[in-house]
Amino acid sequence: MNEDIKRRLEQIDTEYLIWIIYFIIIGLSMYGNTFEKKYFLYNDQEAKEKYRQINTFVFIVAVIIYSYFVYDNYGDLKSLNEFDSEKTKFLTELSFFATCLVFISGVIFLYIIVNDPNIDTEIAFS
Repeated sequence: MNEDIKRRLEQIDTEYLIWIIYFIIIGLSMYGNTFEKKYFLYNDQEAKEKYRQINTFVFIVAVIIYSYFVYDNYGDLKSLNEFDSEKTKFLTELSFFATCLVFISGVIFLYIIVNDPNIDTEIAFS
């Protein structure tokens, strides 16, 4: 089997696992929102802390996933050669750049949730 095809199939298998993790993250985020709501409705400090803990966990996992994609896209970038079309090179570079931006946004959101104990800033997992 061609090495490029083999690598792409491995990427797809990893992406299946990541999609499952994303579903879990979505569920945890929804669960965390129930604590956030409880905090705002009843000023429940314990609920606020549970919300922060869940969000911190969610964004740690998200940053790990984003770092995988940065690493994977970097591999795609490094595998380019002089025979690849200019369009392929440009789109691969653009994909790597976009992935880096997503990673940076995840780190920023994680920083906010860790450093905002009063949950004054709305964190949107998008």
